[in-house]
Amino acid sequence: MTTPIRPDAPIASVLQQAINNPLGEPTDGANFSDLLTRAVGNVQQSQQNKDDVIGAFLAGKPVELHDVMAAAEEASLSLSLLVETRNKLTDAYRTVMNIQV
Repeated sequence: MTTPIRPDAPIASVLQQAINNPLGEPTDGANFSDLLTRAVGNVQQSQQNKDDVIGAFLAGKPVELHDVMAAAEEASLSLSLLVETRNKLTDAYRTVMNIQV
């Protein structure tokens, strides 16, 4: 027996929020430059966290090796994502500038 999904169910509200705001960003009027600034800040924070964890590990503090590896991989992935986003934005800008009117 199947149970129909009610519109007032919690999952329905979560799905509706995801449809209305797919990036999960606050809807307090944040513009594109704020989103980019926040993304760069997050990458910088990730890089700083990696440096702190590696420094603590090398200093002999009680840091697990898997924490060091996870922090390094997270920093690497976040930087790669930021670089690819920059490349896509640059390509989009060039495409728009090459449109003949």
